[in-house]
Amino acid sequence: MNLGIDLGTSRVTIYQPGRGVLLDEPAVIAVDAKSDKLVACGNEAVTMLGRTPDSIRAVKPLKKGVIAEYALTEQMLWYFLRRVCSNRIAKPCVAVSIAEKITEVERRSFIEAVYAAGARKVTLVPQTVAAAIGAGLDVSRPCGQMVINIGGGTTDVSVLSLKGVAVSDSARIAGDAVDEAIARYIRAQYGLIIGELTAEELKIKVGGAMPREEALTAVAKGRDSITGLPREVVVTSDEISEAMAETVAQMTAIFHRVLEVTPPEMAGDILRNGLCVTGGMAQMYGLTAYMTRLTGLPCFVPENPALCAAIGAGTALQYSSSFSEIYDLNSFSYRLSGNVTN
Repeated sequence: MNLGIDLGTSRVTIYQPGRGVLLDEPAVIAVDAKSDKLVACGNEAVTMLGRTPDSIRAVKPLKKGVIAEYALTEQMLWYFLRRVCSNRIAKPCVAVSIAEKITEVERRSFIEAVYAAGARKVTLVPQTVAAAIGAGLDVSRPCGQMVINIGGGTTDVSVLSLKGVAVSDSARIAGDAVDEAIARYIRAQYGLIIGELTAEELKIKVGGAMPREEALTAVAKGRDSITGLPREVVVTSDEISEAMAETVAQMTAIFHRVLEVTPPEMAGDILRNGLCVTGGMAQMYGLTAYMTRLTGLPCFVPENPALCAAIGAGTALQYSSSFSEIYDLNSFSYRLSGNVTN
């Protein structure tokens, strides 16, 4: 049984070739505060964020593309893998998509967490490579193709050609940073403290990389920063776009840096092929138009951009032991003994 997992900051997606997406749920776990016993996970746990008593902890165990709480990540993965492999005897082989720039310690923590959750073999796949395969791009072509994956914790950018990564960059600025910017704006402008779920809801409902042609409004509910009493305010889409502007500019600066060091021939290919934008934030209103206005390059978003990384990771595992040779990914297969084989 081969599985592709996009272990993201915001969501966990599990894909199996031939069966499709088996699971797509928030990367949230709720546990007993004293015993760390599992209380809820995924869809059941996300509604508990900011609403739990002292006896229960509801958290996102991954932050900015890396594991922040190892034990909880392991527990969450174990729960999700048990759900999709409940009727299987053999342990699955798993490919996990990861951010482009993480340390060796952070890589090993991913490997160990997935092994502990019940995997037989683990392979790491760079986020943009997995996203490119999942988006249907032919990464074996002798042609420069730029892929920009914007998730919850990181923005990853790569130029791919001939089954490898020619140029890449990554920054821990993405969807969660946008949510934080919205929450800061609401507090500064209205003296209202809102939670992360409310900030995310405002981003999805009325947010955008560019002002909307027709202004929208939404209600933000929270706690007054002075009186401490519950209060609500009505905000417009233009205000939320203004709150997001600086963070969106920081995200787009990353692919600017990659373009500046891309070889000229590949730059010409990108001019012809355009930019492929994947990840959950790819669906944000006005993002591709903003990027086109900024660079003069055409942008396109594949079908189901948030699922591309998991689909690509699962598809790549079909090549088994020759995987790293085929895609030249600098990926690793770790065995339980801790030995590393390329």
